[in-house]
Amino acid sequence: MPTDQSHRHFHFIGICGTAMGAVAAAMKDRGYTVTGSDQNVYPPMSDFLADKGISITMGNIPEGVSLVIIGNAMSRGDVELEEVLDRKLAYTSLPELIKNEFLQGKRNIVVTGTHGKTTTSSMVAHILKFNGHDPSHMIGGIPLDLGQGGKFTDSDFFVLEGDEYDTAFFDKRSKFVHYLPEVVIVNNIEFDHADIFDDIDDIKLSFKRMLNIVPGNGVVFVNGDDSDAVDVTVDCPAPVIKVGVNGQCEHCLDNITFRSGWSSFTLNGFKYEIPMDGEFNVRNAAMAVSASLFVGLEESEIAEALANFSGVARRQEFRGEESGVKIIDDFGHHPTAIGSTIDAIRQRYEGSRIWALFEPRSNTSRRNLMQDHLESALSKADGIFISEVLDPEKVPSGELLNIDSVIEGLRTKGKIAFQGSDSDDIVEKLIPLTEPNDVIVVLSNGGFGGIHTKLLQGLQ
Repeated sequence: MPTDQSHRHFHFIGICGTAMGAVAAAMKDRGYTVTGSDQNVYPPMSDFLADKGISITMGNIPEGVSLVIIGNAMSRGDVELEEVLDRKLAYTSLPELIKNEFLQGKRNIVVTGTHGKTTTSSMVAHILKFNGHDPSHMIGGIPLDLGQGGKFTDSDFFVLEGDEYDTAFFDKRSKFVHYLPEVVIVNNIEFDHADIFDDIDDIKLSFKRMLNIVPGNGVVFVNGDDSDAVDVTVDCPAPVIKVGVNGQCEHCLDNITFRSGWSSFTLNGFKYEIPMDGEFNVRNAAMAVSASLFVGLEESEIAEALANFSGVARRQEFRGEESGVKIIDDFGHHPTAIGSTIDAIRQRYEGSRIWALFEPRSNTSRRNLMQDHLESALSKADGIFISEVLDPEKVPSGELLNIDSVIEGLRTKGKIAFQGSDSDDIVEKLIPLTEPNDVIVVLSNGGFGGIHTKLLQGLQ
């Protein structure tokens, strides 16, 4: 790569997406000229990009751009995308940019699955960095130990969060097929992304295609307790190692114990501890351990690193406390993740009353496909507020999440449950109901109207 990058100008359309922002910042660190545009600008990514000196504009593509990176949320009709096509500018997708610029010849560790990708990839990158390897990484969030979701170094190692979502409007393959994997982690497989996948079999086919490019000297670590995950590894040309609690797993997970704020487990007889709650985080850690052992680290080195893992922004992140009420922020939007998060928070704050505030804004959570599953997951909280569905007109006819039905079902289960029109309405209704020692967990893959700050201010 040339030493002087200042003459190369990259413009990111949709720069505030977690992965887009992470890569844009990492490229700015390497000396590239980087600009971007987005219509959905909110913290923490907007603050992060501003700290990096990356300007976010709207309306036109700057002159002299070398390459335009088009986010996978962009579609025909977007003003800037149409300008790119009209001006016949060079453009690419984010995964192809990463593949062509940074992945060739690297030992790429790709973390996949419906849940746990961000946390597991953050653990792997942290373990490697803690032990002196300073890996490159591209993670769709902000790991607290690493400071940013994307960084490109001279290390042989590159850790990537491998998303099964499609690549771009012009490339409908899953993002993870571009990542030249040596090591693949398959955490779990459930139905998600209802806007691009028809059913679970459609998702599994995409995973099979990705596993088909793992080299013979690589490895696939799969959740041995997840039948759909195991199924996609059948006929995989690379070695497959199952990780889990059942007796068929080559990497046996055992002796799982919990205490407030900490979890411990053994993997193949060696004990590890993590400063996190919940069985799902134990499983994430077991996968991170397995990958780290494969690339040459010792068990003791891995254990010390895991014990010093700080977590990821917006994954059960403590945002503050006022009047004895704690505010927790979490990215959860799939019912399984929501239920697991509430379980973990109840484990950490035993005896506290838990309020769950949910914003249905992902393409799956806005639909009624998993409505019963969502109701069941939210019922693990004591009180529940659900905001209105974001952009309901974009949901296919007959598929819109019926919030009234979910609320009625929760009340039938004896829960306090309300719908709020927006964040201000929820804050106004919730604050009079709170008591000291309550815990409020905010569940959204977006900004939720800045509800965290509004709650803390209102509770004063």
